[in-house]
Amino acid sequence: MQEHIEIFRDGFPQGYTEVTALSEPSGIAFGVLNLAAGEVWQTVTEGETAFLLMAGDVKAKAGIVERRLARQSLFDESASALHVAAGEQVELTAVSPSELTLYAVRNRKPFPSRFYGPEDVPDEHRGKGQVGDSCLRLVRTIFDKRNAPPDAELVLGEVITLQGRWSSYPPHHHPQPEIYHYRFTRPEGYGHAEIGETVVKVRQYDTIAIPPGLDHAQCAAPGYGMYYSWVIRHLPGNPYTVPEFTSEHLWTTEPGADYWKPRNL
Repeated sequence: MQEHIEIFRDGFPQGYTEVTALSEPSGIAFGVLNLAAGEVWQTVTEGETAFLLMAGDVKAKAGIVERRLARQSLFDESASALHVAAGEQVELTAVSPSELTLYAVRNRKPFPSRFYGPEDVPDEHRGKGQVGDSCLRLVRTIFDKRNAPPDAELVLGEVITLQGRWSSYPPHHHPQPEIYHYRFTRPEGYGHAEIGETVVKVRQYDTIAIPPGLDHAQCAAPGYGMYYSWVIRHLPGNPYTVPEFTSEHLWTTEPGADYWKPRNL
């Protein structure tokens, strides 16, 4: 599959748009669902699936459990999401025009459905004090091995990269496949994404697929906040826990790291 998907820069149409498929090397299906006000969308999930609200107001129902999800800003509000197992009847009713991103894997193991709201997903100020706050970012881990059902195979989260700064830094890698999906504070915003030794320019609505084992640090252009959702698939017998940082850059994480500063600023 393509590692950099940039064909949706004009936005996503109404309904569901598939961006990646289960048959691709990542084994993660990713897509975007746009609903008009009053529209009802129903599905029975083929595999483990997560629904992440990007913007709008939705009544979400999984089986007999129902919850209202609302969000106006990816940057200023934390996440609201629904995580379900295969075979679950899901119904989404848009109270206002709404957009969600969907993430799925083939996992057929049963587990209870769960909603996650902003109260469950704090902003982690990661990188505070590191090399002059040049990689300070907000990390929101929605669910992982800590709080997801033991039989789940997805890990889902969000990162807010501050304008002109880095995230996913120091460069890191892991054997599990991962997908990033990008949004910016302004439509003309952009950033750069490392996929191993390849660097790509990412813009609004872009997606990258990160092959196992490749470093993937990111940076946002000055003036533009950069959002990306990130989803990882656990491997059989090898679940994702923490990334491995590239050793040559680990010194940047040390308290009081000695980095160059201009004398006259």
